[in-house]
Amino acid sequence: MPNIEKVKFREVSLADPFFDTLKESYAEFEEWFARKAETDAYILRNVADGLQAFLYLKLEEGPVADIAPPLNVQRCLKVGTFKIVAHGTRLGERFVKKIFDHALSSNVRHAYVTVFPEHVPLIRILERYGFTQYGTKDSPNGQELVFLKDFNILRADALLDYPVVNAVGSSKWLLSIYPAFHTRLFPDSILRNEDARIVDDISETNSISKVYIAYMDGMTAIRPGDAVVVYRTAEVQGRAWFTSVATSLCVVQEVRQRNEFPTREAFVEYCKKNSVFSEAELVDLYNRHVRNPMVVIRMTYNVAFRRRPTMQRLVEEVGLDREAYWGFRALDDDAFRQILELGGVDEGTVIHQA
Repeated sequence: MPNIEKVKFREVSLADPFFDTLKESYAEFEEWFARKAETDAYILRNVADGLQAFLYLKLEEGPVADIAPPLNVQRCLKVGTFKIVAHGTRLGERFVKKIFDHALSSNVRHAYVTVFPEHVPLIRILERYGFTQYGTKDSPNGQELVFLKDFNILRADALLDYPVVNAVGSSKWLLSIYPAFHTRLFPDSILRNEDARIVDDISETNSISKVYIAYMDGMTAIRPGDAVVVYRTAEVQGRAWFTSVATSLCVVQEVRQRNEFPTREAFVEYCKKNSVFSEAELVDLYNRHVRNPMVVIRMTYNVAFRRRPTMQRLVEEVGLDREAYWGFRALDDDAFRQILELGGVDEGTVIHQA
């Protein structure tokens, strides 16, 4: 299945059965859809099943007066239309990330969506990532609930605060990941020379929470709340200087070692939906005995860098030691800030001081 596409409304067939429930819920939907012919939307579709997701976003100047109570902000992001076909792959999470990416890149600190109370699965997804019920909106179609995401409110919870990263007082790390694993775990960080068709509609690709398993030196020092810069290693050995790149920013949710899983089956169950490994590979990892202990990290995928600084830039501009171990290494606050700046991370996404 292809990656998320940005298309014009006119490129999407309103005759697709995907839109049937929206037509039933909103009497004016077809007329509204036609007026948006030249407007952008995000979709995901496949040949066999047709449209699987549709997302329309609109920047609005405040205050927002057609909801109760009015939302007194200067600018905000309205989630105009958001529907997915839920089929157990956490596709909704991938589109929630798209909402947040759009908000932060547009330099707005509030996003809201209206939803009918019966759409419980959608409400659960929104609440999981920090949307709270703000008020209501009345229209000829009935009364909808208004859910608001305020990026200024932090609750010391990686999911509720997502995608904002509170880096105050936390340790910072650089974590190396092989290309084959990197693309499946971090689909929005795919490199320009990679084929987007390899990004499948599967749980580990779509989920905001990722599980990574490794045996690298020093990883037992990592703690929940720590910030992790993901570093994609080179495709070809010996070419790291120009082709290994920092691509993403994550926040650690949980850290476990082998002895914290009561059984092998418990380990597999914990990892399988959010890791890149098959069940057979997970069993092999669990049974492996090497010098370094196995460390399992669950982390949120917060930011895909807009620019991907190479190893050369990390050494020459940030000052990282080229001869040090690059598998897993600590970053001081200055190096962390510089990497985010080189990566084009939007201002306000990372909190550096209280």
